[in-house]
Amino acid sequence: MIKRHFTSVRILMAAMVAMMMTACTQQKAEVTLQVKTQAGVVEGFAEDSVKKFLGVPFAAAPVGNLRWQAPQPVVAWEGVREAKAFGNDPMQPNIFGDMNFRGSGRSEDCLYLNIWTPANFADEGLPVLIYFNGGGLMAGSGSEPRYDGTAIAQLGVIGVTANYREGIFGFFAHPELTAEASYKGSGNYGFLDQVAAIQWVKDNIAAFGGNPKRITIVGESAGSFSTSLLMCSPLSKGNLAGVMGSSGAEVLPYEATAQADADAAGKQLLESKGLMSLADARALSADSLQALFPPRGMANVVIDGYFMKESADDVFKKGEQAQVPLLVGWNSQEGTPLQTLRNQEPTLANYKKAMTATFGDMTDEIFQAYGLQTDDDLFSLKSLNLAGDLFTGFVTWKWADYHSKTSKQPVYRYKYMHARPQVSAKMGNMVGALAGGVREMTDEDRRQQAIRDKFPTGAVHSADIEYAMGNLATNEFYDWQPEDYAISKLFLNYYANFCKYGNPNGEGLPQWTPINGQEVAPVMYIDVESAEKADAATENAYRTLEKFYLSRK
Repeated sequence: MIKRHFTSVRILMAAMVAMMMTACTQQKAEVTLQVKTQAGVVEGFAEDSVKKFLGVPFAAAPVGNLRWQAPQPVVAWEGVREAKAFGNDPMQPNIFGDMNFRGSGRSEDCLYLNIWTPANFADEGLPVLIYFNGGGLMAGSGSEPRYDGTAIAQLGVIGVTANYREGIFGFFAHPELTAEASYKGSGNYGFLDQVAAIQWVKDNIAAFGGNPKRITIVGESAGSFSTSLLMCSPLSKGNLAGVMGSSGAEVLPYEATAQADADAAGKQLLESKGLMSLADARALSADSLQALFPPRGMANVVIDGYFMKESADDVFKKGEQAQVPLLVGWNSQEGTPLQTLRNQEPTLANYKKAMTATFGDMTDEIFQAYGLQTDDDLFSLKSLNLAGDLFTGFVTWKWADYHSKTSKQPVYRYKYMHARPQVSAKMGNMVGALAGGVREMTDEDRRQQAIRDKFPTGAVHSADIEYAMGNLATNEFYDWQPEDYAISKLFLNYYANFCKYGNPNGEGLPQWTPINGQEVAPVMYIDVESAEKADAATENAYRTLEKFYLSRK
């Protein structure tokens, strides 16, 4: 009896040891340069202490009959697929001539993502950041160096960038498209590409050492508009652990487009070029289609009953958005009064007259709220604040305001203040451009610069991207100084901490307080000397703009 007992114990112990050895083996599964995804094995390369997998397809190529369809599952492959070079960039004209791409070309076949992972083992469960590029939903790519994921991966966060269809290829509705879709909607293809990229990451990132439950998304400009929508879409909101946005949101005063209106506009657009059916449009080459229909401005989201069943405003008001931490902000010089004044003499009287066309009988009230009273105020932060808020500041503020009121999750707000340095002398007769590159300086540039020099220096639209992602060194156009690298280190650490913990705070960083429940919201001003500030006058200005926008509905 005793002998049988000890035999049973030995068998049990051996089984436990075997189980422990198996568990250890499973826990220590390495992340090598070959990783098995659901569609097949990809082979990347190691560089900068990071494993890089570039040009990984996350959906089938949206070509032929798949043009203007929701993204379809990626086609599986046999053997090992090289992932050592960026895939095709999305189709787009040279809207922003200074954008710098690393893709192999421009094509409809553009649904690729890129992964930067520091993981050595599959069980590390690292947080993930997915960056969606800006460019007005008309241009841009995940291959742009300013979005590179190397630096954030070196801080323990897996970086991902993902392309999505732009312009006519990503944001076109038509009654025939609506009729053929299983969900009876059309027009949001670029947004659906983003949804598919998030789902691919959730399904596959564990093999790269990532945690599919710790996905944070971020975007700048059009990418920020996108993340505000992805936070609300029933297709994506459940896959998110955190959301960040820089300079933009699809909320008041933006209005979503009804499907019927989008269909009618799309039909009219085709017919204006003699295309009387969807088949005629699908028969065109990508180059011909783009030449016929160059982008006309950033597309509105369509209430297609699938990606969006109602407007983002309605979702936020009801508290039905992703209940996750949110970090948003914008730059100090998103716009200037010169954009409204055009070539008029820069005086407060002329500016007020020009803005009356927008504000009507609320012009005086809004100018007072922003402290605009004299000609000197025109060349101050006061006028820059108003111009910037009309572009991206107010909508980003409203996004944060909504979430802080209808969520128990923390909301962090920032304002990025630091101006880029001068264009490097080796660039010669060049001037900084909107997308972070440079272009040749003209006489008109010199004239405009003489006027702009009267304003305080500040961070123009998109200037924060290289800083926040730790990518100053990828942009050789500017004469970066030690203070630029110091600011970038701080900004990048805020991003990394937010991805890890849903909280940007960390050792050695200025304390950042959520705005939730605060009568006057604390805002992190990111600059050479970064610090938190709360300003009642600024909050009043936003409430005054909100009053104006609501009066127009």
